[in-house]
Amino acid sequence: MPWRTDTMMNPSIEDLLDRVDSKFTLVTLASRRARQVNAYFNQLGEGLGAIVPPQVASTARKPLSIAFEEIAADKITYEAIEEGTGDEDNVAEASRPIGSGVRWAR
Repeated sequence: MPWRTDTMMNPSIEDLLDRVDSKFTLVTLASRRARQVNAYFNQLGEGLGAIVPPQVASTARKPLSIAFEEIAADKITYEAIEEGTGDEDNVAEASRPIGSGVRWAR
């Protein structure tokens, strides 16, 4: 059993890192989703509905905390694009929400 310390952060960093392949991926994934959550809350009064709402019931008020909870609940995934496949130009298309979860290409 790995050694874990008690922290104030919930979900813990260790749990989040188990869902991704590196710290960089975690930061990128969480920041992109936090921006989407923030945009969703900012456009609520306009009635546009173009942005995917938060995928977890959360008491957190901060978009980054909500993004971390979504990652911990496996509601957010990502897809790695291999270099040299020619898909580097399609990163913007892969960044859009798909289905009930959200997939990002890094």
